[in-house]
Amino acid sequence: MKKPKNIEQFILEQKRMLAENPGCATAKYNLGVVLMNQGRLDEAIDAFEESIEDGDRMFEAFVNLGYIYFKEGNLEKVVKANLRAIEIEPRYARGYANLGFAYLQMGKTDEAIEALEKALEIEPRIVQAMCNLANAYLQKGDIEKSIEMNKKMLEMAPDFSLGYNNLANAYYLKGEFAEAIKYCDKAIKLGFEVHPEFLKLLEPHRKK
Repeated sequence: MKKPKNIEQFILEQKRMLAENPGCATAKYNLGVVLMNQGRLDEAIDAFEESIEDGDRMFEAFVNLGYIYFKEGNLEKVVKANLRAIEIEPRYARGYANLGFAYLQMGKTDEAIEALEKALEIEPRIVQAMCNLANAYLQKGDIEKSIEMNKKMLEMAPDFSLGYNNLANAYYLKGEFAEAIKYCDKAIKLGFEVHPEFLKLLEPHRKK
């Protein structure tokens, strides 16, 4: 297949492939990805669901469906889609990472930690999974583990401003205000918009 000149041409080529081979799961998946990136989510869902019907191992289609369901605010469907993805491919780190994030948003902290730890066992360098795991530890009340994970993450991604903000929150909860201020200021320096209420909480602890 010739390299498409633009997205619309790519869509037409996938549709032409499907006209010639209606059961081509890969073409339906590729079409779904393009439609998803264009924001045509309902059409993307149809394409991904059709690719799943025609293919045996379309675990990435389930993960992309999970992304769409997240955009739509349906966390239960996010969980179901990613569970199906890791059922098909148990070594698919992204599926566990997405599952953990969904559980975290639902307040299911233990399930989130289990899924995120599994994601990082498979692929230790997923920065967003590390960030979410640090937040899950904090949500569970394990401040030390949250700090440890945030610092490990920042060793790999030293310009990840959210990580410094999260460290600031963890140190504040620990009562180490100088450290909280240090990491808060680092987050601000990197362009992160720290919540105004948190800045107010830190202000009395700043040296005049």
